[in-house]
Amino acid sequence: MVKIAPSILAADFTRLGEQIVAVEHGGASYIHVDVMDGHFVPNITIGPFIVQAVRRVTQLPIDCHLMIEDPDKYISEFARAGANMISVHPEATYHLHRTLGYIRQAGCRAGVVLNPATPLTAIEEVISDVDYVLLMSVNPGFGGQQFIMSSLDKLRRLRVLLQLHGSQAQIEIDGGITTDNAAVVVEAGAEILVAGSAIFGTESPAQAIQQMLQSVTEAQLV
Repeated sequence: MVKIAPSILAADFTRLGEQIVAVEHGGASYIHVDVMDGHFVPNITIGPFIVQAVRRVTQLPIDCHLMIEDPDKYISEFARAGANMISVHPEATYHLHRTLGYIRQAGCRAGVVLNPATPLTAIEEVISDVDYVLLMSVNPGFGGQQFIMSSLDKLRRLRVLLQLHGSQAQIEIDGGITTDNAAVVVEAGAEILVAGSAIFGTESPAQAIQQMLQSVTEAQLV
């Protein structure tokens, strides 16, 4: 079953609690939190205190994507704040295997993030330690970017790689996901769709989620 993870990066922070409740009612499975430090990516966003605020208004799993240098220093903070899933970039840590271990020790599901130019081989040696793989279909750092079409082929190759290793890791995709392309990325292998502007940039975030799920369902019936 396809799951939607609305990214609060695109939310109206003056109405954050209200919007989180809306997407939960609309059928969201996770709340996605993009954490940027201004060093690993050219933008600064939010920290553990926002995760604490999100946790107070929803029981949905909180999916934290750490686009930060030296993520080991902050894993426990995000876990204590309420994160259920934490993903990191191979380029951000010297010892990826150890970092994934820290995430699991903190009681969270561990994910690895692959940027558009990061090869699939970056995760081969840690596949058995990964609960999910987050494939970036835009270059990280800013919301509202256009989907990189070559991501579809990469999605298919990632699915094959996981199958070859007998991995049950889920595939999550983030970047330029809309109602128009949701079905095709699911067909290529994605199971969790992260969407920001396509949900929070509409008049009704709840309805946007329902439409996205409907587009995937209708495509699967054809």
